[in-house]
Amino acid sequence: MIYQGKAITVEQLESGIARLCFDLPQSPVNVFNRLMLDELRDAISAVAASEARGLLCCSAKQTFLVGADIKEFTGYFKQSEAELLDWCERTNAVFNAVEDLAVPSVTAINGMALGGGLEMCLATDYRVAAESAVLGFPEVNLGICPGFGGTVRAPRLMDADTAIDWVRSGKPVKAHQALSDGAVDSVVSDDMLEEAALEMLEQAISGELDVADRRAQKTGALPLTAGEIKKIFTEGLARAKKDAGDNYPAAATAVEAMWKAADNNRAVALMFEHKAFVTLARGTVAGNLVQLFLNDQFLKSRAKKQAASAQPVKRAAVMGAGIMGGGIAYQSALRGTPIIMKDIAREGLDLGLGEAGKLLDKQVERGRMVRSKADKVLEAITPTLDYKGFEQVDIIVEAVVENPKIKKLVLAEVEQLVPETTVLTSNTSTISISLLAQALKRPENFCGMHFFNPVPLMPLVEVIRGEKTGDQAVAQTVAYALALGKSPIVVNDCPGFLVNRILFPYFGAFCQLLRDGADFRVIDRVMETFGWPMGPAYLLDVVGIDTASHCMVVMAEGFPDRMQYDFTTAIDHLYEAGSYGQKNGKGFYRYEQGASGRPTKVFDESILTTLKPLQLDQQDISEQAICERMMVALCLEAVRCLEDGIVSSAAEVDMGLLMGLGYPRFRGGALRYIDNMGVKAFCQMADQYAHLGALYHPTPALREMAEQGKTFY
Repeated sequence: MIYQGKAITVEQLESGIARLCFDLPQSPVNVFNRLMLDELRDAISAVAASEARGLLCCSAKQTFLVGADIKEFTGYFKQSEAELLDWCERTNAVFNAVEDLAVPSVTAINGMALGGGLEMCLATDYRVAAESAVLGFPEVNLGICPGFGGTVRAPRLMDADTAIDWVRSGKPVKAHQALSDGAVDSVVSDDMLEEAALEMLEQAISGELDVADRRAQKTGALPLTAGEIKKIFTEGLARAKKDAGDNYPAAATAVEAMWKAADNNRAVALMFEHKAFVTLARGTVAGNLVQLFLNDQFLKSRAKKQAASAQPVKRAAVMGAGIMGGGIAYQSALRGTPIIMKDIAREGLDLGLGEAGKLLDKQVERGRMVRSKADKVLEAITPTLDYKGFEQVDIIVEAVVENPKIKKLVLAEVEQLVPETTVLTSNTSTISISLLAQALKRPENFCGMHFFNPVPLMPLVEVIRGEKTGDQAVAQTVAYALALGKSPIVVNDCPGFLVNRILFPYFGAFCQLLRDGADFRVIDRVMETFGWPMGPAYLLDVVGIDTASHCMVVMAEGFPDRMQYDFTTAIDHLYEAGSYGQKNGKGFYRYEQGASGRPTKVFDESILTTLKPLQLDQQDISEQAICERMMVALCLEAVRCLEDGIVSSAAEVDMGLLMGLGYPRFRGGALRYIDNMGVKAFCQMADQYAHLGALYHPTPALREMAEQGKTFY
C-alpha cells in the first residue's frame, strides 16, 4: 500500500502502477471536502516518492466525483479576498502536483465527473470514460466559475470555442460528446472501464502516447494567434452575456478570465482563474445561488422523510378535467402512475384529454419522446363521466370549480365510494382545507394538493395540512407529488396558503400604485428589471383577472387589516368590465394570436381611459419607490408566513416563491433579500411607506430581529 487515508487509498498493482481510489466515507458520492483535498495532497506526495510506473485514478462509488462540498465551501466564501486567493493557490498546488508527476497518469471516469471532479480528471494526462459517464462544469449555476484549473486546462485540451461553451453554459455533457469535444481520450463500455484505462496508461508508459507533448499542450499558451484569440473570445463573451444576462455575472467573468489567460502559461493562467473565482465567490449573487442550492437539498431531504411512511400510489384519480385536470392527468401518466380523469360533461373530458394530447405532441415534436411512448402515456389516462374504477384508487385530486359549496358536495360524494385508506386532496388555490374537511366523515384522510399552472412546467406542489389532516394523508400526498417529479412543500392551512398569501399583498401594492397615479407599464418594466419573469399587470392577465378578483375576496376576509382595500382596485374594475386577461383576450393588455399560436401581448391606448377613474392621485412616483413598495409588501407577508408557522423554515418560504412564482433566482428569495439588505435597513425602508397602511408595517418580531442584528439564514 502506497497510501492509506479515510477517503483515498493508493495501492501498488502487480504491474507497478499506482491505483488511487476515491471513496469518501459515509457519503453516497465523492465530493471534494477538506478531508478529500488534504488526503489528495498527501496521496500524490506518496506516489511521487514511490517507485510507481504510472498513476491510475478511479472511484469506488457509482459515480466518479461530483465537485466540491458546497456546505463546507460557503465558509471559505466568507473569507477576505487575500485569504480566499491564498486558499485557491494552495488548493491548486495539489492539482498541479498531479499534472507534474514524473510518471504518466490516467483517470477512469465512471458516472458523473462534475465541477471539481472534472477538474481532477483534467489534471491527469489522459482520460477514459465509461459510456454512461456525464461530465460538466456546473459552477456557473451557483454563481461561481471553475476554481481548480478548469478554465485553464479545458481550452488547452479541447478547442477554445468548445471549452468556452462548456464553462459558460454549465450544462452536463455525455461521454461520446465529451470524446468528440476533446475532453476525454476514449469511451468504452462500463464493464471495460478500468481495463481500458490501464491499457492506455501502459501506452503512455511505453512512449506510444507522447506524454511530454500532452503536458506542454496543457501547461503552455493556447496555440492561436492574437487575432484568433480575440475573435474566439469576443464571440464567446457575447454568447455568455446574451444567455446569462446582466444579473448572472459568472459566465462572462469566467470567459473573461479564460481570455486573459489564453496567451499565458499555466502559472499566470491560474492566477487569472483565482481572481475570477474569488470575485464571484464573494459576491451577493453567488451567496444567493449557493443558498438556494442548500435550500433545495434541505427540501428534498425533508420531503423524503415526510414520505417515508407512505404506501406506493398505484392508481390515482383527478376530478374535474379541463386545462388543470388535463395537466395533472398528463403529469401522472407521464411519470408512470395511471390515472382516472372524471368530469360531469363530455366537453370537459375532451378539453382535458386535448390538453394532455397537446403536451405529448410537443414532446414528440421536440424529439424527447417517440410516438409509441406518447400513445402509451395517453392510454394511462382513463376518461369517465361516472365513478367507475374509483374503488381502486389510492389518491384523488379534486380540481373542480373554485367554489367551496361545490367542492364540499363533490368531496363528500366521492368519499362514500372509495376505500377507507384512499387519500382525498383538493387542488384549491385559496379555500380553507379545514373548511372543506367539514363535509367529510374521514377528515384525517384529506389535505390540500395545490398545483401551479401550467402543471407540467411548475415544479412546486403545496401540500396543505388542515386542522384534522392526519400524518399518513400528508405522507401519501408528498409521496405522490414526488412520484410526479414535483417538489412538495407541506404548509399549514390559511387563506392563500403560502404562495398566494404572499402574492396577493404584491398585487395589492400594485393596485395602490395605480390608484396613486403610476402607469402599469412602468410598474411592469421596473419589476421585470428587478428580475421577475413578468410584471404584475402581465402576470394578472396570465393568472386571469376573474381568478384574481375571486382570490382577493378570500384574502380580504382572511386578513382584513391589510388585504381589504377602501378603494376600487383595478383588478375588480376590469373584472366587472368583463376583462379577464389572456383567457378572453383583454385585460391590462390586449392579446392577439401570435405566429406560434400563443397569445401575443399588445398595448391598447383605450386601457388608460378605462383605468383613469381609479387614479385618485397623480403623484410622480419614482422607479425606486415603485420597486420598494412592491417588494416591501411581498417580503413582509413572507415574514408573517414564517412567524405564523405556515411553514417552519426560511428555506421553504423562499423556495416556495422561487418555484411557485418565479421569484428571481439571483436574488435568492424574499427572506434572503431582507438578509442581504440587513433587517434593520429593510425595516427603515418599510417605515417610509407606513402611511400606506398595514401592508407596510413590519411585525414586532421583525423589529426585534433588527435590533438584535439577527438574520433569517
